[in-house]
Amino acid sequence: MIDFRYHIVSLVAVFLAIALGIVIGTTALNGRVLDDLEDQVTGLQEDKRNLEDNTQALQARLDTGDLFEEAVGPALVAGTLAERSVLLVLDGEVDDDAVDAVGVLIGQAGGTLTGTIRLTDAYADPANETALQNYVTGSGRPTGVTLPATDDTGELVASVLAQVLVNPPGVVPAPDSAQLSSVLAGLSALDVLTQESPSVQPADHVIVLTEGAVEGDDAEARLDTLVELVTALDGAGSGAVVAGNAAAAGDDGLIGVLRNDPEVSGLVSTVDNVDTAAGRISSVLALSQEGEGTSGKYGTGEDTQPVPPVPAATP
Repeated sequence: MIDFRYHIVSLVAVFLAIALGIVIGTTALNGRVLDDLEDQVTGLQEDKRNLEDNTQALQARLDTGDLFEEAVGPALVAGTLAERSVLLVLDGEVDDDAVDAVGVLIGQAGGTLTGTIRLTDAYADPANETALQNYVTGSGRPTGVTLPATDDTGELVASVLAQVLVNPPGVVPAPDSAQLSSVLAGLSALDVLTQESPSVQPADHVIVLTEGAVEGDDAEARLDTLVELVTALDGAGSGAVVAGNAAAAGDDGLIGVLRNDPEVSGLVSTVDNVDTAAGRISSVLALSQEGEGTSGKYGTGEDTQPVPPVPAATP
C-alpha cells in the first residue's frame, strides 16, 4: 500500500526535477543569449569605428574644400565691388572671424569698408520703444533727418539710421558726416548699438551679419523690428545682403523671416552659410548682384542657389 511518505518523496522528486531542468535550461539559454549579445556588441563597435572613419574622411573633405574656396575667393570676387563702399552691421554676438573674413573679401573685391556697427539686444527690445521714439521724435535728432508718416518705433528708428548710414544712388552730396555722428552718439547713449570701428562713414551697400535664432516671448516683435531695419537700409542705398548661419535661416531667425516674406525676399539678398568660405564669397557676390538690381537666396537651405552668378572675366 502506498503511504503518505511515498507521496511526499514523489512530490519532492518532481520539484527537484523541475528545478534541475530550469537550471540546466537557463544555463544553456544564457550561453546562447550571451553569445548573441557579444556578437551585437562586436557589430556595434565595428559600426562605430566605420562611422568615425567616415566622419573623419568627410571632415577632411570639408576642410580641403574650405581651403580651396579661401584660395580662389579673391579671384572670384576681384573687381565686383570696384568703386563701391560697404558698411557692416552686426546683429548681436556675431563670430569675429566671420566679420574679419568678410571685411577682407570686400577689400579684395575692390570695395571700401566704411565701418562696422553692432546692434545690441536692446535695439529690438519692445521695452525700449518709448525711449527710442522719444529720441527720434525729439530735439536730439539732427534737423536734416526727416521721419516717415508712422508711429511705429522700429520703422522710425530704421528710417533715421538708413538716412545717415547709406548713400542714396545718384544723389550728391552724400549724407552729412556730422548727422551720422550725432545719430550714432544718440543711439549709443541708449545702449542699442555700439560703434565697432574707429570711424563710420556712409556707404553704398550694407551687409548685415546675423547668427542663430531669436528666442523668447517677444521674438516675433524683435524680428519685425530687425526686418524693418534691413528693408530701410536696402531701400535707401544700392542694396543690402543679410548673411548668417544655418540657424539664422530657420523660422525663428532673421534670414528665415526674410525668406518667408515673398515681398521682402525679392528685395533683399540672403546667405545662410557665412560661417564657411563659400558663404562669405557668396555674400560679396550677392552684394555685387544687388548693385545690378538682382536679389537672391544663396547657401545650403531649401530653395536656394549654392552661389550667386560669378561675373565673367574681363578679357
